[in-house]
Amino acid sequence: MALLLLWILLSVLIVSMVSMVGILTFLLKRAALNNLLFALTAFAAGTLLGAAFLDLIPEALEIAEQAGFGEVKIFLFVLAGLLVFYSIERFISWHHHHHRESRDETHKEAHAFTYLSLFGDAVHNFLDGTIIAASFITSVPLGVATTVAIALHEIPQEIGDFALLIYGGLGRRKALLFNFLSALTAVAGGIIGYFYLSSLAGTTLFLLAFAAGGFIYVASADLIPELHKESGMAKSIIQFACMVAGMALIFLIISVFK
Repeated sequence: MALLLLWILLSVLIVSMVSMVGILTFLLKRAALNNLLFALTAFAAGTLLGAAFLDLIPEALEIAEQAGFGEVKIFLFVLAGLLVFYSIERFISWHHHHHRESRDETHKEAHAFTYLSLFGDAVHNFLDGTIIAASFITSVPLGVATTVAIALHEIPQEIGDFALLIYGGLGRRKALLFNFLSALTAVAGGIIGYFYLSSLAGTTLFLLAFAAGGFIYVASADLIPELHKESGMAKSIIQFACMVAGMALIFLIISVFK
């Protein structure tokens, strides 16, 4: 069990460290950053969809069959995950690509949505940590695949969040610190998930289904719409290739580790 906790802690720390990639907004030229995000967003969408449909849902259904739970209950939790992630984004977390503030708003108002965004990210990251814990409790391969999917989709999101904090009036160092502190809630989620889920048999399969719904929502509502903003056949082909590569990576992880 100690080794399992170590796996979880290492994974959530890696996911938390992704918050530091926001500094790329200042280290890279805008064109280079856009090209990086262009490929990463498609790749991340592929890993999320791959993790949901190739790993999380099949694993939840397999456990449900062994435990005597009906399949409908599993898909109800998939839908619940989709709705909860929608609610977090819609009513709490203001992501950069949904936020359209006018330039003449006051500095005070800017700080208001900045701290609201941090709170929303903290809630989201806590859920990510809990999902990682549930995945590792089920199996190490599932935990690894889930961690990869979460870490990859966090990269474009964290870059956008960092830019939002800067726009909200925070300095670079303060923005990095606050973003990192928000990301550390994933560690809390991982630890609480480990002790809570380990003591309650039969709960992990529902959290896996819930996570699948969240992954599907993030990929289809956040990432794929961003891909549609790019035009041109060449870019579309690259996007498609990156998305398939993301799915293939998850399939490879599942195949090799299992």
